[in-house]
Amino acid sequence: MAQTVLHKAATRGFADHGWLKSHHTFSFANYYNPERINFGALRVLNDDSVDGGRGFGEHPHDNMEIISIPLEGDLEHRDSMDNVAVIKNGDIQVMSAGTGIYHSEYNKAANSQVKFLQIWVFPNKRNVEPRYDQLTLQAEDRHNKLQQVLSPNPDDAGVWIHQNAWFNLGEFNKGITTEYKMHKPGQGVYVFVLKGDVNVNNVLLNTRDGLGIWDTDQFSITAETDAEFLLMEVPMEF
Repeated sequence: MAQTVLHKAATRGFADHGWLKSHHTFSFANYYNPERINFGALRVLNDDSVDGGRGFGEHPHDNMEIISIPLEGDLEHRDSMDNVAVIKNGDIQVMSAGTGIYHSEYNKAANSQVKFLQIWVFPNKRNVEPRYDQLTLQAEDRHNKLQQVLSPNPDDAGVWIHQNAWFNLGEFNKGITTEYKMHKPGQGVYVFVLKGDVNVNNVLLNTRDGLGIWDTDQFSITAETDAEFLLMEVPMEF
């Protein structure tokens, strides 16, 4: 019997820093909920909005796989590996922090917000050499089907990280159904709805709701309206 945990959008932690508004699915910074520390190897899922002309100053990370998925606007990235890049809606960015990196992220557009997901996954290897990558995704590859955007394999579709994790995006028209099969035993999937309503194993999810599902080999997902969603498969023990 599949196990599930439901996180409604309104139950997430929230931080308003003026220039930054952030919803936290899991405990982060000043938001702490002992029932919501992580979902398996998925440690952070932040839903961020950054005001025009503002951003995150240089700050450190280590031993974490950090994924950014822009939803609106452009975000400039700089890091201690001498990378300077802009990520925008339709891109995915990954950093393996490993032995340690510094980076900053900035919205250079004065009059428009940047909205993006910041996701942290615990790695399966510590103290790796830091690395950076980004990729522009093709929207048509997720229309009424799942588009793999991240995996453990550098030769597979999407970016890769140091963990047995697979991420997929979907943009489904109302009524479209698909089956998702776990890649390995002992894995779980966290479903995060970007827009619209979806049904996962008879649990109805609305915009920005999240559902973790595990102890199953597969599950069904149906778009009850036109919908966009992100599936994050991770090990439940790591």
